[in-house]
Amino acid sequence: MIPSGKTAESILLVDDEEDIRDVLQLALSDLGLTVHQAENGDQAMALFKQYHPPLVLTDIKMPVMDGIELLQRVKHENPDTEVIMITGHGDMDLAIKSLKHEATDFITKPINVDALEISIKRARDRILVRDKLRQYTENLEILLKEKTELQDRLASLGLMISSMAHGVKGLLTGLDAGAYLLDTGVRQKDDTRISEGWQTVKGGIGKIRNLIQDILFYSKKRDVKMSMIPVAVFAHEIASEFRKKMNLEKCRFVFESGEDLGRFQADSEYLQTALVNILDNAADACAKDSVKAAHTIRFRASRDRKSVIFTIRDDGIGMDTETQRRIFTLFFSSKGPQGTGLGLFIAKSIVAQHGGVIDVKSSPGQGSRFRIRIPVNR
Repeated sequence: MIPSGKTAESILLVDDEEDIRDVLQLALSDLGLTVHQAENGDQAMALFKQYHPPLVLTDIKMPVMDGIELLQRVKHENPDTEVIMITGHGDMDLAIKSLKHEATDFITKPINVDALEISIKRARDRILVRDKLRQYTENLEILLKEKTELQDRLASLGLMISSMAHGVKGLLTGLDAGAYLLDTGVRQKDDTRISEGWQTVKGGIGKIRNLIQDILFYSKKRDVKMSMIPVAVFAHEIASEFRKKMNLEKCRFVFESGEDLGRFQADSEYLQTALVNILDNAADACAKDSVKAAHTIRFRASRDRKSVIFTIRDDGIGMDTETQRRIFTLFFSSKGPQGTGLGLFIAKSIVAQHGGVIDVKSSPGQGSRFRIRIPVNR
C-alpha cells in the first residue's frame, strides 16, 4: 500500500549512466513528475525508503545491484510500487523475467519519449485504479458493518417490543386506576383519593416517558458530544429532575454534594439519562419493598484525584448475586412484565462511552448501592 499522503507525482529514476539520467529527468519532469535520481541499486533503495515514490524507472543492467534484484527489493518493501524496466534489445529474456517478478512494464533503448509517456500513464492509471478499489473496499466494509449492526439492532428492537407488550398493558392499567381514583375523588370531594389518583397517573406518565426515551436511545445511534461541565451544577440538575418525578409521600430523597467539585468532561444530556435511569431503578426497588414503612434514596456527588463519583443508595428490596450479575444485560429485568430490560443496559453503555465504570453492592432486603466513576481526564 502506498503510504498515506503519497501520490503518483514522484518517481525514482535509476541508471548508472549520468547522461541517460539527465535526459530522462527532463522527459519525466515534462510529465509533471518529481524525479529522484540514483546511480546504483544501493543508492536507489536508500532514496526509496526516504521518499516512498509510487513509481520506479530502472535500468536492468547495472553494477553493484542489477535491476531485477532492485525490483525484488522494492516489491518486498512495498508491493504496490509500479516498477518500469529499461532494457536493451539484446536483453529481452531479462525483460520477460522482470515481468514475472511483477514489473509493471518495460521499455527498450534507445528510449522513445512517446513510449515512455505511455508506460508512465499506464503505471499512473494502475495506481489510481488500485486507490479507488481500496476506497471502495473500505467503504463497502463500513456499509456491511453498519448493515449488520442495523439488522442486529432491529432484531433486538423487535424482541424488546414483543417482551414489553405486557409492560405497556400494565402501565395503561395503572393509568386507568389512577383516572378512576381521580374521577371518583372529584365526584365525592375526597382529597385523599384525588391525591392518590394524581400520584398514580403522574407515576404512570413518567414510566411511559422513560420507556419512550429508552426505546429512542437504543434505536438511534448517537455519538457523545463532550464538553467541560461543572460537577456540582450537573449533579443538582439530576437531583432536581428526579425529585420532580418521584413520589415523595412514599420515599424520601436525600441529595449530597460539595459545591467545589470542579469540572469534568461529559455529554451532559447523555450522562444525565444514565444516572436518572439508575435513580429510577432505586425508586422501583423501594416501591416493591412492602416490609419497610418508609424508604430513602440517597444521591451523592463527590470526586477523588482521578474520577468524578456519583453514588446512589436505596434501602429497597435489594438483589441476590444472580440478579447483580445480570442487571446490565440487554432485556434482563427483575420487574416482571413491567420491566423492559433497557434502563440499566443503557446506563452502563453511556457510562462506558464516557470511559467510566459502574460497580454494584446489594443484598436481598438490605437495599443496593450503585457507584458510578467517570474519569476526570480522558
